[in-house]
Amino acid sequence: MKKPIVMFALMLSMGVFFTSCRDTANENETDDMEMSDDMDDMNDDVNSVENDLEQAADDTGDAIENAANETGDAVENAANEVEDEVEGNDDY
Repeated sequence: MKKPIVMFALMLSMGVFFTSCRDTANENETDDMEMSDDMDDMNDDVNSVENDLEQAADDTGDAIENAANETGDAVENAANEVEDEVEGNDDY
């Protein structure tokens, strides 16, 4: 009577062991695929941030250039006004 119970327990444990090993192998492949997808997403995010930073730098450069041009024009206009005042050509 003991022998069939021991054989049944041995067969049950072997079945559980091989089934669990096979499932674990499938989970590892899925985890590797998910990690690969996560890495691809991270690379896309890094590229997006890089492009955003380049665009922001270009916009900042344009704003500085425009401000410098406007300041130069304002100084030139002020100099002309002072010159007109000194020469007496002012309308006032």
